[in-house]
Amino acid sequence: MARRRTGTTDPADAPVEETIVDIDVAAEMEGSFLEYAYSVIYARALPDARDGLKPVQRRILFQMADMGLRPDRAHVKSARVVGEVMGKLHPHGDTAIYDALVRMAQPFSLRLPLVDGHGNFGSLDDGPAAPRYTEARLAPAAMAMVADLDEDVVDFVPNYDNKLTQPGVLPAAIPNLLVNGASGIAVGMATNMAPHNLVEVVAAARHLVAHPDASLEDLMRFVPGPDLPTGGKIVGLDGIRDAYAAGRGSFRIRATTRIENVTPRRKGIVVTELPYLVGPEKVIEKIKEGVQAKKLSGITSVVDLTDRQHGLRLVIEVKTGFNPEAVLEQLYRYTPMEDSFGLNNVALVDGQPRTLGLREMLEVWVGHRLEVVRRRSTHRLAKRRERLHLVEGLLVAILDIDEVIQVIRTSDTADAARERLMGVFDLSHPQAEYILELRLRRLTKFSRLELEKEAEQLRREIAELEAILADDALLRSVVSDEMAQVAQTYGTPRRTILLESAGGTGVVGAAAPARGRSATPLEIADTPCWALLSATGLLARTADESEPVRAGRRSSHDVVLSALPTSARAEIGALTSRGRVRRLSVLDLPALPPTDGPPSLSGGLPLSEVLELEPGERVLALVSLDAGTPLALGTAGGVVKRVVGEAAPARDVWDVITLRDGDEVVGAAVAADDDELVLVTDDAQLLHFGAASVRPQGRAAGGMTGIKLGEGRRVVHFGVLPAASLADPQAPPVVVTVAGAAGALPGTQAGSAKVTSFALYPAKGRATGGVRAHRFLRGEDALLLAWVGPSPARGTGSGGQSVELPEVDQRRDGSGTPLAAPLHAVG
Repeated sequence: MARRRTGTTDPADAPVEETIVDIDVAAEMEGSFLEYAYSVIYARALPDARDGLKPVQRRILFQMADMGLRPDRAHVKSARVVGEVMGKLHPHGDTAIYDALVRMAQPFSLRLPLVDGHGNFGSLDDGPAAPRYTEARLAPAAMAMVADLDEDVVDFVPNYDNKLTQPGVLPAAIPNLLVNGASGIAVGMATNMAPHNLVEVVAAARHLVAHPDASLEDLMRFVPGPDLPTGGKIVGLDGIRDAYAAGRGSFRIRATTRIENVTPRRKGIVVTELPYLVGPEKVIEKIKEGVQAKKLSGITSVVDLTDRQHGLRLVIEVKTGFNPEAVLEQLYRYTPMEDSFGLNNVALVDGQPRTLGLREMLEVWVGHRLEVVRRRSTHRLAKRRERLHLVEGLLVAILDIDEVIQVIRTSDTADAARERLMGVFDLSHPQAEYILELRLRRLTKFSRLELEKEAEQLRREIAELEAILADDALLRSVVSDEMAQVAQTYGTPRRTILLESAGGTGVVGAAAPARGRSATPLEIADTPCWALLSATGLLARTADESEPVRAGRRSSHDVVLSALPTSARAEIGALTSRGRVRRLSVLDLPALPPTDGPPSLSGGLPLSEVLELEPGERVLALVSLDAGTPLALGTAGGVVKRVVGEAAPARDVWDVITLRDGDEVVGAAVAADDDELVLVTDDAQLLHFGAASVRPQGRAAGGMTGIKLGEGRRVVHFGVLPAASLADPQAPPVVVTVAGAAGALPGTQAGSAKVTSFALYPAKGRATGGVRAHRFLRGEDALLLAWVGPSPARGTGSGGQSVELPEVDQRRDGSGTPLAAPLHAVG
């Protein structure tokens, strides 16, 4: 028990009589709590189902409209709006008012913002500036919310001190509850409603207007699911159906992502849309926490490149060797890039909190709009009847204006004049009063025509309004047409993609993986593949171990100079013209998509992005780093060398031959003992001999003489013909030679080319001079390019374009055929 002291006082404030009342504490607490709960539920936390607004939001919009802050007017300080609302309508504090104002101005919070904010109104990660720094006015959509307030369309109620009035609900030509959603926590209940697309909601409402008995399935054909301000993807629609049916459900939202090459060597996940109310800083923080806790793997960095021009852009760089799709699955699992939204559609209906499904929410709004249009039509009908009554009285007076003036002049008072006019002309009191207050300039012939035209227009409008009020079908038609106009004026395309179900990458129709495991291997498997080097310096790898090209080694874009069988997680070497091997990871090479035809190397990686080459250094071939692989190479000075049996050192770069001053490697390839080594010099001499005649040496050795060179001459091609290709009838080896002037600038002359069968060239011993392979024409004094390999031979220009070669010529020492364009490489 507790005691409450009561009493009365005299004018001097001295206690005169005192009474102590015993009360039950439990009863007092229960009553106080119920009063508090009632206040929170009805006056703060829950929106009205008709206009979708909480009281503070409704008061802000009404007060801004009363202040004349229309979209075509200038912005005013937010602090002024807050002060007006707090002083006149909402005495609960400026912070609550400003927070509500800010939310109605944020395009990422509301699907259709109702306040046009100027200044820093915050972001998903940061709060807004103080109200003294920001400015606001009504957004265009808000004008549809407050339209026709002066036409008695809603009831007005007293404000907190009974000095002013405010609307109990706004006319709400927009289905704000569904379009912008709502969230709030009351006492013992809460609401959490998702935003929707205005065009879809209006289409469903118009269908309900035309078909009041429409089922939920009929309405969901127009409203398939929420449409969130920040876009994203909704995965799984079962929870949405539950919410539309019973008012409660949930769904998952995924970020919108795509996998791109963020650097020439690495893939990245680019996030362009995040789940509703999730900011990029929160995602970055969770990614860092996941990496530190070893929950997330394969991520090297996260960069926020968001700006006002391009919008959200969050770049998550993936480590080499990891599947971006698997990393994305991890991000969905352990970060807010996939979030859950719980639908709890609680709103006030007839002053009582109710849990509403889609049909119920649409019914409440449609019923509200029908009542608004009915009351507006009634108000307009009364106004037009009143105006027509005055116009008819004025027309009577104008017909006999002289007598009217005489009656007024001969009357002693205004009251007497009014009574005499009513008696003489059979006018009503309002008509006589209106004539007395009329200016004389209105009593002209032109004014009479205007009045007759106005009376005719008023009669038409009155007939239309009476028809609307008398016919429910016509009333519904008017409401439906106004809904369509609102959708056309303020509607925007859908932003959120709806997926029935999705796996880790968001593919429609795929089965969603278990929450605790990934459907995609995290790391790229060490599967067999081919590493490719093109004539234009592009590197790539195939998606599988199937041979990418036949012996001709031609792709759909370029000529493949070197193709090495390897595996995806292996390391290989790139042999350069300086006699060095540079270590290269196959994972750094972009994987070409599988194809039935020749591979396209246009998506390959330039050598400069993978290897650090010195000026003038060129990559000649891709080589294996496995011990025991026989490697043969030849130099421009006529030296040949074979390296066999040495494992690759731990360094990233090492020498495989000691070159003399001014010499360089011109070719390299795998060479077994029974293979054939071929050298071609710039004076058109070709020499080939067995690889077994060159004994293997260590990496530090300088090699041995391969061909005797004339004074000032050099080797332009060194190659290896496998023993199997020498006897291959399907692709017999050929020799391609291109002659021209040695003094011309490279790439400026096309020259003449000749293709001959390799079988025409006899073998000779190592360190001899070879045989002539090309007869020079006038103006030609050197071979610009030579190549020996399996047929058919293909030529390519410097940009990878195809250059046609002549037919096979059976003359070993014949001259060439002029080319249409300069050759860059042959393969």
